[in-house]
Formats: sequence, structure tokens, C-alpha cells
Amino acid sequence: MKKYTILGLESSCDEVAAAIYTTEQGIIASALFSQTEMHKRYGGVVPEIASREHIKKINAITQEALDGARMTVNDIDVIAVTNKPGLPGSLLIGVSFAKALAGSLNKKIIAINHLEGHAFSACIENIIPFPFLCITASGGHTSIYDIQDYGDYTTLGTTLDDAAGEAFDKVAKLLQLGYPGGPIIEKLAAEVGFEDFFKYPRNKNYDLMFSFSGLKTAVLYDAVKRGAYDLQKKELLDTSMELKQKIASSFLVCIADIFVQKVEKALSESDDYKALAFVGGVACNKYIRSRLEDAAKKYGIPFFFPSPRYCTDNAGMIAFVGHYKAQQEKFSDLGFDIL
Repeated sequence: MKKYTILGLESSCDEVAAAIYTTEQGIIASALFSQTEMHKRYGGVVPEIASREHIKKINAITQEALDGARMTVNDIDVIAVTNKPGLPGSLLIGVSFAKALAGSLNKKIIAINHLEGHAFSACIENIIPFPFLCITASGGHTSIYDIQDYGDYTTLGTTLDDAAGEAFDKVAKLLQLGYPGGPIIEKLAAEVGFEDFFKYPRNKNYDLMFSFSGLKTAVLYDAVKRGAYDLQKKELLDTSMELKQKIASSFLVCIADIFVQKVEKALSESDDYKALAFVGGVACNKYIRSRLEDAAKKYGIPFFFPSPRYCTDNAGMIAFVGHYKAQQEKFSDLGFDIL
């Protein structure tokens, strides 16, 4: 195995991050600047604000990671940077910065698909047997993958409209709970024992594609029907905690049911999978994790998920993927684009 020191850079949405990965030690340093507090007032990420903050922070965050590793840019062999998918303005900052470093210092560079970073993020801390089934869920994506080996994967299904994390944020906004929605919804659902009070419709499409737009609409119109929401004024009329808890719990159980349905369908169609992994920001949700772990046990395979720092957008996963691509000599030229 060739020895490389990788600088990973991630700027696909509202986080800008850098990490250092070495062949001998794995991830030895990382730094991240999150803009969550800046976007709370809007109930979601504002692309222009995100890209402006990336311009301000990316150099300092990179230096913070280098300092943490007790290195300089001259010690880096390869720069791995997210180039898709994501917010164009945010991606452009990271890619431009990475290209400037690589070009000026004569370093190798690798363009990384953000979703591939997530798909292999559970491998950073775990030895997962191949092939395994992986479900990724975050604010911008929800997919299920057949993963045969490092860099060898096939998308079995993805979202037709909203991602699961986006649905969490939109329902939380409807209930005036704040942003991001996932942790708040899980907390309220736990307070009422994760009961399915309102029986929101599940996705009746039995293939491996996801759709959460209909569920989000069902929550809205159910609240209207109950006299809890004024559609014209876009105003919550019943602000009682009891109603919020019941909606949050019913919504979360429905999301988990959909995930379990898709995973069990994929596992039932193949005896090859040796493990199940759950990754992405939504993988921080302990209730959904427990439901998927039960599904894995049902099929007699182990269940894996990353620690929280590798669930949300981070540069560690980009450096990790960059390292195995460097081992495969899959370097990029400086002409690659975003998206």
C-alpha cells in the first residue's frame, strides 16, 4: 500500500470543513465551521449566506486542520474536495480553493462525490464486510446503495422529491419548533413513547425509490382538518405541546416505517449482503437507528452507523474516500467542474 497524506475539503452546503488523513493513522485532525445558527431564523439554509461564509472561513478552517495535525500544506500529498452534489455557490468555493492549492503547490487532486463520502462514512471507524447494503439520509439526499467494495457501488433507489432530512425540517417549521428539525422532532416523539397517533399514509410504491413530499403534505392537511393550522395565513392555530408531540411522533414513526420497508425489500431480494449501514445526518436519530438495527437482526446481519461527527457533513469522509481513490490512482485533472 502506498503511503499518502490527504487533505480533505468539504463545502457542499452550510458547513465548511477540512480534515487530514494518513495511511498509517487514518484521520488525525479535522476542523469544521457550522452555519446552523445563522440559518435558524429562515428555517433552512440560504445559499447566498452559505457561500459568503465559506469565502470567509475556508482558509482558516484548513489551517486549523493542518495545525491540529502539526503539518503544513507542503506535507500534503493529495487534496480531496467535494465537487458534487450540493449548492453551486458553496461547492465553487471549496473546489476553487482546492484547485488553487493543488496548482500552486503541484499537488495531486481528487474530485469527490459528496454522496460517496456519506456512503462510506461508516467504514471510517468500522470494518464492514463487503458487500453491504447502505441507506443514506440527510437534508439534501435519501438513497439506498449496493456497496460491493471501496468505490464500487450501485444506487438502488433515491428520492423522487424531498429528502428525509428536508421533510423533518419542513414539518418542524410547520409546528414552529425551530431548525434543524430532526433532533427536536425526535425529542417530542420520545416524550409520548413513539406512538403512531395519526397514521399518516406510507409510501405505497413498493420499489426502492423514496418520496417524502406526499408525507409532508399529509401532515399539513391533517393539521388543517383538525383545525390546528390556517392554510391561508400559514399559521399554527393549536400551539399546545400535546398536539406537537403527537404530530412529531406520528411523523417519525412513519419515516422509520418507510426506511424499514425499503431496507427489508432490498434484503429480501438478495442473500449476498453481509451487513447493513445507516449514514448521513438523519443517522443521528436513535429511534430510526433502532428500527433499522431490528431489521438487520431479522435478516441475521450486523448493523453499522458512523459516530455523530461523521453523520453530518464533514471533511473526514471526504479525506477517507480520497485516500482509497489515491490508492487506486484515480486522480483528477484541474479541469473538473462542480455538479
